[in-house]
Amino acid sequence: MRLEFLFLGKTREAYLAAGIDDYRRRLANYAEVEVRVLKEIRPASKPEAQVRQEEGQALLAHLPPKALIVALDPGGRSLSSEELAGQLGVWQDGGRRQLIFLVGGALGLAPEILARAEFKLSLSRMTFTHEMARLLILEQLYRAFSIRAGSGYHK
Repeated sequence: MRLEFLFLGKTREAYLAAGIDDYRRRLANYAEVEVRVLKEIRPASKPEAQVRQEEGQALLAHLPPKALIVALDPGGRSLSSEELAGQLGVWQDGGRRQLIFLVGGALGLAPEILARAEFKLSLSRMTFTHEMARLLILEQLYRAFSIRAGSGYHK
């Protein structure tokens, strides 16, 4: 299975960047992993809707037609770690070989991205920065693969 993560802009906080890199390496024991950082759209004097639209267009341009798109969104499904592991199994058993996880910028994801996503995932009912969400999704996917493999990490 191939996991791709599309992020808008660099992770500025060094401790989060280090954590993202750590879990990217750990995940590589279970799947092929790629983290792609796209150019961030600077809000400057643009309206929020325009920024979100431009970010959406940038993300859409990098989505292959056959990949399963998972969008992180507060309105998405909230899963336990075990349920996420089960969902990964459903996708694998269903022949899904490429999963792309989309984490929006500070303003969230554009409506056209949410419409394109096959699965919308909420990390929590709490609000996290988009940079923290990057680390959390990588850690949770590592945890899910660990659950599936029966390793002791989950305990």
